[in-house]
Amino acid sequence: MKAVFFDLDGTLTDPRAGIVGCIRYAFEQLGVALPAGDDLTWCIGPPLQDSLGELLRGRASADEALQLYRKRFASVGLYENTLYDGVADMLALLKARRHRLYLATSKPHVYAARILKHFALDGYFDGVFGAELDGTRADKSALLAHALARSKEAPGASVMIGDRRHDIAGALANGMACIGVVYGYGGRDELRAAGAQRIIETPRQIAEILASPLFQDRL
Repeated sequence: MKAVFFDLDGTLTDPRAGIVGCIRYAFEQLGVALPAGDDLTWCIGPPLQDSLGELLRGRASADEALQLYRKRFASVGLYENTLYDGVADMLALLKARRHRLYLATSKPHVYAARILKHFALDGYFDGVFGAELDGTRADKSALLAHALARSKEAPGASVMIGDRRHDIAGALANGMACIGVVYGYGGRDELRAAGAQRIIETPRQIAEILASPLFQDRL
């Protein structure tokens, strides 16, 4: 597993405050009420426009909601984000072991690149792959196919690491190994049902698993 592809939200950083805050802002501007008691954390990970459409249920345009969301996110919500403990050390260790590291996120790559730079993580990555602002490659299967083609990495020597079922499904669709992390937003049951080959609890365990012959033997 020389090439390691990482999801961003819920895997490297915790974006809850920014994403939830920007969704609430968009709905306030539209004058549309959000479901009572919904903490909106289920919106973290899947393509955002799909989540907005599900929340709106035809009461307003998902495209307009997305534009309002981005109005706040680009200047404020982007930085309402925290790095999970141990992530920087884990990336440094993988890089020292000569793994090639890539970001593969459904978030638009223009935002993803800024977030990596904000947390001083950009130097660890050999490539950053994300969706376009028009929604192109928001689907994780299409995104990983694109990332593999552009990076020229072999699927059989690559692993995808993420916290949602979309990460696991995208990896399996492209013949990649896959690891699920439960400190994010998907949860153990979701990741297991999606087919994750290993499920781990901390960023530190990512480096441990990738160095384990037992993981390699399962592939």
